[in-house]
Amino acid sequence: MEAPIRVLMITSEWPTEKSPFAVPFLVQQVDFLRRAGADVDVFFFRGAKNPLNYVKAWCRLQWEYRSKWKQYDLIHAQFGQAALIPWPKKLPLVITFHGVDMLGQLSDTGQMTWRGKLLVWLGRLAARFADAVIIVSNEMRQNLPKSMTLHMLPTGVDLASLPELSKDEARRQLSLPADERLVLFVGNPKDPLKRYDRAREAIDALNRRLPVTLVLGWNMPHGDIIKMMHACDALIVTSLQEGSPTIVKEALACNLGIASVIVGDVVERLAGIEGCEVAADHAPETIAAALEKVLLHGGRVKGREAIQELDERVITDKLMRIYRGVTRHGRPTYQLSDRPFVSTERR
Repeated sequence: MEAPIRVLMITSEWPTEKSPFAVPFLVQQVDFLRRAGADVDVFFFRGAKNPLNYVKAWCRLQWEYRSKWKQYDLIHAQFGQAALIPWPKKLPLVITFHGVDMLGQLSDTGQMTWRGKLLVWLGRLAARFADAVIIVSNEMRQNLPKSMTLHMLPTGVDLASLPELSKDEARRQLSLPADERLVLFVGNPKDPLKRYDRAREAIDALNRRLPVTLVLGWNMPHGDIIKMMHACDALIVTSLQEGSPTIVKEALACNLGIASVIVGDVVERLAGIEGCEVAADHAPETIAAALEKVLLHGGRVKGREAIQELDERVITDKLMRIYRGVTRHGRPTYQLSDRPFVSTERR
């Protein structure tokens, strides 16, 4: 029996005691990789835009893993900044860029900051030395060399685990009003790139002709966010910058109508789905008009059938093929294990 692929995953984003609900899509990916038979360890550090934290992470990695490198087949850096840590490169390196790390940090006015430019430059540099580069949306291609081979692999959705709830039952479980039009916003309301204030402005504009209530989904268990998608009548997305927003794919999996600005890969995801609308610009009234169309459409949309290719099992299969392509594990296909999930607490 062939030994499993052994992966050291390095990431600057991971759940902590202060942020227990962070990056659920990444935790899910690690769980599915383990179900697929990969042996995954997670090395987490918090960069917090402080160069000293990166130096500390580099030192800790060298110290903790100096006798362990031969235990792994590859390193997978999640987010471009994590690719700065495993140097000098001792193993095949896979990098996944998720958004800001390759699109650059924007200011509140939409201008690239100097930190954003530096992050993109460092990401491009790391990508040149990587054995495989993964992007989650086509928008990122503009900041990478055209000659570079890129793998397009958006974050996935675990379709099999999503509960089936009626709107009435979901509202009852969450103690939400039964007789109001509810619009869901998911994201940190203090994050200027998510633009919660813009969502509120759009809701205020819409309320002049159609009564709606904005519901905030933030800092709560992922399962409750999914319940909110079943409970609400629409999702509003007003972000200034995204890579491939998982929340949009999860809303589609729950057949929830979406009104969104043009950001990330949202246009591609919503194309052809009746009951979903893309605002032509970021003005509150334009967003309100798109949201009004979604709400007046009524009922659920046919979103789940549109994202079958983004099922986490399909995404994991593609990721495992990339792993095999950069290591000595050359099997062309594999089958997902039926074993229960293994805890992500491996460190």
